[in-house]
Amino acid sequence: MAAHHYLISVTDLDDVARAPLAFESACHDDMLAIVERLRGLGRFENDEAAALAVGLKLLGEVVLAHRKDPLFAPLAEGALGDFIKRLKAAGQGKAAASAMPEA
Repeated sequence: MAAHHYLISVTDLDDVARAPLAFESACHDDMLAIVERLRGLGRFENDEAAALAVGLKLLGEVVLAHRKDPLFAPLAEGALGDFIKRLKAAGQGKAAASAMPEA
């Protein structure tokens, strides 16, 4: 069961008269902490890091819930997991590099 619950809201800034989209989502990870870690990589702009982190976590939760559905098989069996592993490794590499003393 997910430990974190979120209200996701999307507002069309070009059409403020349009009703925003809002929905609840649960996640086993702290999405806000993940956004901060991605921002800390310095590889993405702040909004881009937030979009990537939240998008991946939302997609990942749906894929996990439907992992036996053939539609999600390519993602559940590797493509999504491989990408997330590479992203995490990029973060660990930056953390390791920043911990090394300068020569």
